[in-house]
Amino acid sequence: MQEANRPTSPRGKLVVWKRAVLALTGAVLLGDAVGLMSIGLLNFGIVLPGSIGLAFLLLALCWHRVARWRLANPRRQLLWRAAWTAFAVWLLTVGVYFHGIRSGMGASVPADVPVKAIIVLGSGTPNCQASPALTARLDQGLIQAQRFPAGKVVVSGGQDFGMHCTEADIMADYLIARGVAVDRLIREGRSTSTEENLVFSRRLLEAQSVDAAGPIIVVTSDFHVRRAVGIARKAGFSEVFGVGAATPLYLRFNAWLREYFASISSWVLREY
Repeated sequence: MQEANRPTSPRGKLVVWKRAVLALTGAVLLGDAVGLMSIGLLNFGIVLPGSIGLAFLLLALCWHRVARWRLANPRRQLLWRAAWTAFAVWLLTVGVYFHGIRSGMGASVPADVPVKAIIVLGSGTPNCQASPALTARLDQGLIQAQRFPAGKVVVSGGQDFGMHCTEADIMADYLIARGVAVDRLIREGRSTSTEENLVFSRRLLEAQSVDAAGPIIVVTSDFHVRRAVGIARKAGFSEVFGVGAATPLYLRFNAWLREYFASISSWVLREY
């Protein structure tokens, strides 16, 4: 082995540090993904970091083999640098998005607003049980239902893939058990997206003579408020107040990453 590649040389020490950082970062990302999947959570915001973590671990393990492969051809070396540059730029956009998302996490609704309806958006029911994010939304929805007793309460969510249960039923049962009157609840159990949540909820409200022009509250996770309010307005609601439920810390950054891609998808599909 040449002197420049020995661990005792400056270059060798740099390689050791690079491999250590990759291995540590990869282990954290992969461990986080495996831990969340082990409790029944599975979405792109979990799978992508897990995949990046696995790639980092493999790169740390096969560093010298990869180095020989890329250095054997100038084009490979150029491609290697371009890939890392693109990854760094992507990380920068994610960081900017994470910073900006904090400014749109919802606010308190004034007590004198004549709220006509409170729409609580679903957030997954692994094993036919409310996920931590959904439980937080329901608890926030309960607070709003108590603050505005005249408003109808819509629980909106269809069936998760492979599940026999309907999210709206689980949400309704949760609220009924905590004192919300059965005749006040409207179950919207067909939706599979935020857009469908709000379009279908509007139809059900109008069927019960609740005008979409009146003020409504949309309850969702804090990071999701801005997009949900935009989609609600496009769905025909004129006066929308977004209220955010706190996202559990251990889910937060995975949820934000999922929302990053969901926002791009919504923009492309012109959902808001």
